Amino acid sequence: MNPKEIYLSKPWLKYYSPGVPEEVEIPDISVPQLFEEVVGKYGKKTFVIFYGKKLTYLEIKDSVDRMATALSDLGIKKGHTVALYLLNSPQYIISYLAILRLGAKVTPISPVYTSIEVKHQVEDSEAKTAICQDILYDNLDKANVDLDQVILTSIGEYLPALKKLFGGKGTQAKEYEGVPAATVESITKYKAYGFQDLLKKYPPNPPQVEIDPARDLAVLPYTGGTTGLPKAAMLTHRNLIALTNQTQSFWTIFDEGKEVVIAFLPFFHIYGQVVVMLSGMSQGSTLVLFTTPDIEEIISAMERYQASAFYGVPTLFQFLTEYEKTDRINWKKLKLIACGADTLHDSTTSAWEKRTGATIFEGYGMTETTAVSHSSPYERPKKGSFGIPIPNIKAAIIDHESTEFIPVGEVGEMILNGPNIMQGYWKRPEGTAESMIEIDGDIWLRTGDLVSMDEEGYFHFFDRKRDLIKYKGYSVFARHVEEVLYQHPQIKAAGVVGVPDPAVGAIIKAYVVLESEARGKISEEEIIAFCHEKLAHYKVPKIIEFRGELPKTDVGKVSRRELREESEDA
Repeated sequence: MNPKEIYLSKPWLKYYSPGVPEEVEIPDISVPQLFEEVVGKYGKKTFVIFYGKKLTYLEIKDSVDRMATALSDLGIKKGHTVALYLLNSPQYIISYLAILRLGAKVTPISPVYTSIEVKHQVEDSEAKTAICQDILYDNLDKANVDLDQVILTSIGEYLPALKKLFGGKGTQAKEYEGVPAATVESITKYKAYGFQDLLKKYPPNPPQVEIDPARDLAVLPYTGGTTGLPKAAMLTHRNLIALTNQTQSFWTIFDEGKEVVIAFLPFFHIYGQVVVMLSGMSQGSTLVLFTTPDIEEIISAMERYQASAFYGVPTLFQFLTEYEKTDRINWKKLKLIACGADTLHDSTTSAWEKRTGATIFEGYGMTETTAVSHSSPYERPKKGSFGIPIPNIKAAIIDHESTEFIPVGEVGEMILNGPNIMQGYWKRPEGTAESMIEIDGDIWLRTGDLVSMDEEGYFHFFDRKRDLIKYKGYSVFARHVEEVLYQHPQIKAAGVVGVPDPAVGAIIKAYVVLESEARGKISEEEIIAFCHEKLAHYKVPKIIEFRGELPKTDVGKVSRRELREESEDA
């Protein structure tokens, strides 16, 4: 078979767990219809536990219908965009489902965005209404955007009485401590409404809105802005419904209506929003909800509520390998411990397994794939691989400078096809044309990731295409160099970039964070010598810069973009 035929034959299917189909039927329903079905089955079951406060599916539905009625009265119609500028909270779930109930679309804004980034997203998405956390309002005010109205809410609205008495201690990240909380009365720039006031004022009687799942947009999540300003992926109701069905069919270990999911991953991010919030909802799970990842609170809740699923990111698992209270949990009892959003270093995997005896199941996804395209099969995860495509996904590797399919085992750009792939980029026809390509009648997403597939159909990540460093004609993967740096016992974190140089193309530079006891005791020359022992000469960094910390993205990745910008400006 030629390379294309091999990829299309899906060699990974032989490693699917028993009962996992090659294709799963995607029901022709909207997200609100799915929610109605779940409420019909599990209405009296607890949907959310928020710092001890329990809310059933029926209680959440009542609030969703009231908020949808309120939003409709405030002028929100099908096709409109509403900005969600919230921390994880019951209000997030209620607002999200209420907006979709009206055929409008959500644009979720990161709480850590600067006012400039907030302004870009609100204006670019054409949002005229924002549902905003009271402690985040000051940033929205500074953004000075043109809004018709703001709906204000606070964490305390859903806290149990005892938590309210102590001022909600433990429910907000330290960076928000002391931040002034806006009130409806204090807002003069926009028409302002109180979230709870609207729920009390309006009946649970929203208008009936016809939604075409395949065509109508549900969410405009913005990518991280790795090249230029962030841009929004257009995700339809069908994209969201497809992904929940694809992942549910892949993870046959879950019992519908019986699982308890720890929900601390931020819902503004596609990983937390779809894999945790929507997929948890679709299976009638209970979500133990946290505004921010307070590890002590999370560990306590896992014990108390007997969690069965835990979704994290590499930096969290690295932290847990060293955290003193990690052993309070019998991690082997959990049905699934999953990792996504960034590359899981081998050193973290080994340390985790040694500490807990449990397996982390790595996955892969993008905003453009509605969060997931690959995951490690339950019976046969492979170390160093992010897994195999989930049902309904076609995956292949092409030459990163053309559309030619390349042989198995070679590194190229991964392309994907499936019902969970976005419709394109919002108001970015050029970006859509670059990313969504047609090959022999099929539309494929160019992921921008340099990947290989082995003979068994497992996929292995090498680097982002933009992070490939060209040194004297050699191709150097930044991630490969970082992996070696992480093997050094005194290196806590590392980021590698190419610094443009007309003589050689790009010089390899490593930013390194040392363990506290090693700072001032290890030199740049020692790090370079360590790399010489483990890397070909052309892969060895020429410049080492020690840092106290490295810039991170809003989900904890080392931000190579910021490091690149710093090195180019130096």
